[in-house]
Amino acid sequence: MAVYTKINKKDIVSINHQFEIDKITHFKGIKKGIENTNYLLKTKKNKFILTIFEKRVSNKEIPFFMNLMEILNSSNINCPKPLINKNGSNLIKLKNKKACIVSFINGKDKIKLNLKNCYEIGKVIANIHKITKNIKISRKNSMGIKELGPLLKSIKFKSRKFSNLQKFLTNNLKEIKKNWPSKLPTGVIHGDLFIDNIFFNKDKLSGVIDFYFAANDIFMYEIAICINALCFDYKNSKFEINKNKIKKLIKGYESVKKISQKEKKSLNILCRGAAMRYLLTRLYDYSNTPKNALIKIKDPNEYYQKLITHNNLRSYKEYLN
Repeated sequence: MAVYTKINKKDIVSINHQFEIDKITHFKGIKKGIENTNYLLKTKKNKFILTIFEKRVSNKEIPFFMNLMEILNSSNINCPKPLINKNGSNLIKLKNKKACIVSFINGKDKIKLNLKNCYEIGKVIANIHKITKNIKISRKNSMGIKELGPLLKSIKFKSRKFSNLQKFLTNNLKEIKKNWPSKLPTGVIHGDLFIDNIFFNKDKLSGVIDFYFAANDIFMYEIAICINALCFDYKNSKFEINKNKIKKLIKGYESVKKISQKEKKSLNILCRGAAMRYLLTRLYDYSNTPKNALIKIKDPNEYYQKLITHNNLRSYKEYLN
């Protein structure tokens, strides 16, 4: 979530005319995230999230996200539900861009996860995967392993001090692509389960948000993304892997859906690929985001440290012990 497109009271009036909701009395931009423009909308009784789709989201793919949230809602996954407007559509046009309004998920993200939280997250991921394994909608992963080469080439390494980093990334990506697994269980994954996309209410998981990177990919790749995003602790000015959190995450997942030996053997290379994916997107955003965008740029160095950690691990057992 972020704010690239600014709206005003006239836009709010237009939104109110299009949806069967109470009068919107307050709206505020949400700075977290990097993908789309988001606003919190408030009426006297309810809250909603307005999303305006930005640079990385193709208009033809937006119905996929709407349909996915509808499917998950109908299958008892607590996630945002798109509102239908007076014309029977869940999409509107705002500032010449596609936009939607979704229900508000109660709770908030946590600064630091405990082991119980990791177990709960593992369970909800597995439940999502069970639902999406056989659904008919699909979307190519725009941030999949095959897209990382062009992304790397698009990054502006602005000074000589970055030349060694560019070489390091090129060599790592070549090795990751060479060893990328095939014929593993796949389906629609969330694809971006960071700590700020998971809400808790009184330390109980209350919902998952922000499905705008969801796509068809390897289920175990989702686990790898979560290990990177949720199972490292910041200590003594660096990010250290927390194997107890990984154990709980996987234990929670396997309480719902078993992980095969072939999937477990792929964990290291998938973790390296996931770390590379976020390192590259953060480097890109660091050098390409407009200065006037109301957005908090995330530090690429975090994922550089995580990639180094994975480069020094190999077997599945090394992630648990």
